[in-house]
Amino acid sequence: MTILLQYTNITVNDPDESIAFYRDALGLAVRNDVASGGFRWVTLGTDAQPGLGIVLSEPHPGRSQADGDALQELLTKGVLPMLVFRTDDLDAAFEQARATGAEVLQEPIAQPWGPRDCAFRDPSGNTVRISQD
Repeated sequence: MTILLQYTNITVNDPDESIAFYRDALGLAVRNDVASGGFRWVTLGTDAQPGLGIVLSEPHPGRSQADGDALQELLTKGVLPMLVFRTDDLDAAFEQARATGAEVLQEPIAQPWGPRDCAFRDPSGNTVRISQD
């Protein structure tokens, strides 16, 4: 039996702003853009992992008002789970992201647990790390 991750969701405030970050800073491509009831779900991906999609969505669609409000509060605080990407050229990935004006949280450094990595904040406040073994 094989189990693979198909989608992961990222909560964002503004899909268009977030598309620009994930596309331009990280090099992902828009695979699907679905609008429904005034909201959007945008799936991005990469040719290196064709079966994996990253879905950008706002806090409220598909949730109760209270749950959407709670998720929005966590997003605003910047405490939602981070995303960690892997690359074979950390320095190039870092420079590409920085060149787009992405907020740098950490320049590339060697971590005591092994990899070199760096960190950015996406336009909604999510932490995005990029790692190289």
